[in-house]
Amino acid sequence: MATDISDAVELTGSSATYSPQNPAPVIEPPRARTKSTKKFGGTNFELYGWLFMRLSGVVLVVLVLGHLLIQLVLDGGVSKVGFAFVAGRWASPFWQYWDLAMLWLAMLHGGNGLRTVINDYAEQANTRFWLKTLLFTAVAFTIVLGSLVIFTFDPNIR
Repeated sequence: MATDISDAVELTGSSATYSPQNPAPVIEPPRARTKSTKKFGGTNFELYGWLFMRLSGVVLVVLVLGHLLIQLVLDGGVSKVGFAFVAGRWASPFWQYWDLAMLWLAMLHGGNGLRTVINDYAEQANTRFWLKTLLFTAVAFTIVLGSLVIFTFDPNIR
């Protein structure tokens, strides 16, 4: 059985420290903040990321539900979707920009969410760096490729 507080801390495996001047153990935070985690480029990047997630989520709900309502309910369902259907839709700049907005917001929203998960669960700085580099590359590649497909789509492919 533990006889003093330092023995109790060692038995429990806690990261608390004990000092004779302060009889209560001091529990350190799981990961101390550094200057680079507080602000990004002189702004509060995490606050803006948090706000973006909320606003983009609301806009995405409107875009996706509108898309589903118009495409699947009002236009006769999924059986009509084909190459000619897409070619007819993308002949209109309205549908091009609607789909572009969905693509960009979905990729940025999902990428920001996954960035947060990487920050929370990747313990080593090197691992976080490479995972976020891979994530940003995949998001950028998908946005660029999807945008090119939307705006360079040729309905007269032979």
